[in-house]
Amino acid sequence: MIKQETRQHQPVLLHVLLDILQINPNGAYIDATYGCGGHSAAVLTRLGPKGSLLAFDQDPEACRHAQQNHADDPRFSIRHASFTAIRRLLDEGWRERLAGIFFDLGVSSPQLEQAERGFSFCQDGPLDMRMNTTTGITAAEWINHASKKEITHVLRTYGEERRANKIANAIAGGLPLQTTRQLACLIASVPGASSCNNVHPATRSFLALRLYINRELEALQEALNYVPALLRRGARLVVISFHSLEDRIVKYFIRDHSRTAALKQAVFYSPNKVIRPSREEQRSNPRCRSACLRWAEKI
Repeated sequence: MIKQETRQHQPVLLHVLLDILQINPNGAYIDATYGCGGHSAAVLTRLGPKGSLLAFDQDPEACRHAQQNHADDPRFSIRHASFTAIRRLLDEGWRERLAGIFFDLGVSSPQLEQAERGFSFCQDGPLDMRMNTTTGITAAEWINHASKKEITHVLRTYGEERRANKIANAIAGGLPLQTTRQLACLIASVPGASSCNNVHPATRSFLALRLYINRELEALQEALNYVPALLRRGARLVVISFHSLEDRIVKYFIRDHSRTAALKQAVFYSPNKVIRPSREEQRSNPRCRSACLRWAEKI
């Protein structure tokens, strides 16, 4: 199924990413979030026989897609792992070797469009939300055993949901929950819930649960911490994020590593600006509207 979706998939900010990476045909690159493989495929078209691309993805379906589409390409390899696993590269001889690393954060199109994955409130499916379906607890398992205080904290912290307490009370009164439709309808029934600018009232809550179940923000911070030691001089880091919490982590990471402090030299040069999709790209791919791209160069 993921293969079918890829034919329609439009990699976000693809040409901007390629321009910023300034692909060296003989360079080594990392796609930290393979997803549907659009960015990887484009990078491979610019690599020569001596170039290489290593991809990571914790979703087994994404890894199967990569193996099916690039099994015959000796320049490409993929690891079934969260991008936090790039720490292992430090012990594998990759230190200061990479010419570039890029992250396309968030949920992929197939994950949203397959009801059985449990990411979407637009389709009814099991309340799962795990990016790696081989490990960890599902959103249903967590929410059915969490306290109202814990649910409130997650909704407020990870979803910036103003109605967190009311929603948590409604959830506690509606347990057990097993499907995305049950949860979405429960959230929509909370007093004060309304669709604003075509945004479903369950949007923030679903985002919060997904981020929490997959430890996405914590994993991003952890992975970024390994990047400076992996990149060689002149190599570039590119990150595409889709909401303010992700973007804030990336912004502060780049800012803090671009400053010279006492006894500490700057690691990165950065233009210190965010790049967003053009109006044309937003029209052709509405899902990219919230995308933010930031980049930095190792100095």
